Amino acid sequence: MPDDVKAKTYRKLVARKLQEDALKLQQALPITPPNTPSLANMAYSKNSPAGQAVEAIITDLPGLMAVAIVDVQSGMALASHSNTPSINPETAAAYNTEVVKQKQKAMAALKLQGETIEDILITLTNQLHLLKLNPAGSKFIYLVVNSRDTNLAIAREVLRSHAASIN
Repeated sequence: MPDDVKAKTYRKLVARKLQEDALKLQQALPITPPNTPSLANMAYSKNSPAGQAVEAIITDLPGLMAVAIVDVQSGMALASHSNTPSINPETAAAYNTEVVKQKQKAMAALKLQGETIEDILITLTNQLHLLKLNPAGSKFIYLVVNSRDTNLAIAREVLRSHAASIN
């Protein structure tokens, strides 16, 4: 067999092997588009009011980083979702419950009668963390968004519109 035919055959075999390897790799590592929920980052039932609120917030703010509906008394997340692996909304719920409780204590110490916490904004370098309490003050929505990609006024309005549904 002439050398040029051998080289051509060899190149075809290598190309076929590369295609097979690429296909195996693609099948082994499924790629999901950004902001596509997976079972690993969702912790809620779509039948509960908290789960329905999380679903609605995701619909209204599809670029959110994380969201949770939190019980103020226990600090437990009743429903949560994260699009960012580095943010665990259940852990954040527990710590942010302490933020809410400490602010409530400060308000009592300052004797601020007739005042209630509506929301708390924590501004980080690249993120906005919003805590929006329901009218009863028994639960709150915890939301994390990218500060460069999200309009604060829109995020606050979305939370305001869903706060009453988590009573």
